[in-house]
Amino acid sequence: MKSRTLKKLLTEDWIIVFAGAVILALATIFPEAVPSMPEKLTSASDWLSAGYLFLFVLILTYLTSAALLRPLKGIFISLLLVFILTIAARLIAAIPIVKEFGFEPVFFAVILGLLVSNVFTLPEWLKSAVQSEFYIKIGIICLGSTILFSEILKSGAYGMAQSVIVVFSVWYFAFWVGGKMNVDPKMRTMLASAVSICGVSAAIATCGVIRGDNKRLSYIVSLVLIVAVPMMYLLPWLAGLMNLPEEVTGAWLGGTIDTTGAVAASGTLVGETAEKTAIIVKSSQNVLLGIAAFAISMMWSYRDTGVKGKPTAGVIWDRFPKFVLGFILASVVFSFCLEPETAKSVGKVTKDLQNTLFSIAFVCIGLETRFKEIISRENRGALKAFLIAQTFNIIVTLGVAYLIFGVMKPMWS
Repeated sequence: MKSRTLKKLLTEDWIIVFAGAVILALATIFPEAVPSMPEKLTSASDWLSAGYLFLFVLILTYLTSAALLRPLKGIFISLLLVFILTIAARLIAAIPIVKEFGFEPVFFAVILGLLVSNVFTLPEWLKSAVQSEFYIKIGIICLGSTILFSEILKSGAYGMAQSVIVVFSVWYFAFWVGGKMNVDPKMRTMLASAVSICGVSAAIATCGVIRGDNKRLSYIVSLVLIVAVPMMYLLPWLAGLMNLPEEVTGAWLGGTIDTTGAVAASGTLVGETAEKTAIIVKSSQNVLLGIAAFAISMMWSYRDTGVKGKPTAGVIWDRFPKFVLGFILASVVFSFCLEPETAKSVGKVTKDLQNTLFSIAFVCIGLETRFKEIISRENRGALKAFLIAQTFNIIVTLGVAYLIFGVMKPMWS
């Protein structure tokens, strides 16, 4: 019995939860022990910070790989190259003219990874540290520490109402249209979650629930990141043409753009009110990640077991991705067990590490993806379904945002 329990606790999801818990504990007790990514490398202290961050991620990768009994050979040189590309993405994003346009480091991270994988043949020695899911899952747990329920409830009740309506309607439409495009059920489940909930994080969580294919997951993540870039600029421009109020515009941006950084950058193009509202709405959607993961685990428990009645608690528990549990627990602990100021202060530390882990993960995703796969005949149905679902999302979210933030909120305030 003990050996069976130990075996279950040594799975990747549980190891990631333990690693995330250690990181959050370090950030709370010894915040200076958690390194941050320098925006430039113009001084010795900047290089030291970058070196310390690399060492931190390297030790994290070694320890978790050892716990999972994975080969350790080649991790150092492989992670070093991935980290160099991550640093390069951060430096490109920090160029003034690039920064002015609001491009995120994660965008350049996936682009640099794609360039390397499509120009060169990926050698075997590089693959040992190319673990996109691993870094994203730990990043998602760190994300949980930045979602404080008190902040969302205080100013985001309207945002939560919009998120609930949009997530459920867009998810079912995206799943339905994927079926019409002959996309297989697992692929369209991941696609529907990515479009409707919170982009990359939702796609990763859903993949864990349904035990999806990592190659298809990488394809969907690449789509999310690529499509988010034109939306960052197109939606504020359309909002200006329609003379939408800032709050409505912010709610529209937060509900449609699939990465939090892109949401913030897009909001700044409109104004401070739009940026704040956009982030509140996106945070509300992030909160729904755990609920959506549970609902999908229920759906797939019915589907896979063929049980006509209620699936057992054990089946649902096995299905539920444990890193999502870590995300929920992190949010609960930071929301209710820490002083608000402490939680916000620690959240800034974990947010920076989360961004770094996401950038590393997106470099890995780029290294795992080839351009020809994005436009291949096999993936054309998924591409069409994604674009149609995203268009539906843009239209529906605009209507809901205008109703809630343009009509109901002013009337009830």
